[in-house]
Amino acid sequence: MTHEDLTDRANITDHVLKYATGIDQHQWDLYRSIFADEVMLDFSSWSGDPASKMSADAWVAGVRATLEPFDATQHVLTNFVINLAGDSATCTCYMAAHHHLVVDGDRNMHSIGGYYVHGLEREGDGWLIHNTRLNVTWEMGDRGLFTLAAKRSASQIA
Repeated sequence: MTHEDLTDRANITDHVLKYATGIDQHQWDLYRSIFADEVMLDFSSWSGDPASKMSADAWVAGVRATLEPFDATQHVLTNFVINLAGDSATCTCYMAAHHHLVVDGDRNMHSIGGYYVHGLEREGDGWLIHNTRLNVTWEMGDRGLFTLAAKRSASQIA
């Protein structure tokens, strides 16, 4: 493995970690910065919806609307496996996502785990994610918390 390969692997790891940091710290500009302008997204293992291509701006706005109403989230990414092919790369990493919501004084949590497969392309001095696939392998807690969080968000807007 060359020095350049090691540098690319470190840069890709740092880049993909911005996925979790951007969401959990509500740094939406940081989260947006990791994606190409259009991105192919496959979250079918979570949502049941087929993969689709969309603008990164629309994707980030949707993630923000879904997750920002929670009292806290924590996205953990680990076990990075990066395959380099010139100016293209695939990054597979384990993930766990925890979503916390206080309802009527009770703390509630929903968690999922599995792994992401990100397809990246070298853009200028860095890398951008062009496609992402989430593979959920386990889930626990109340998925209905997402509906409650959305209602909380709607009541704050009204």
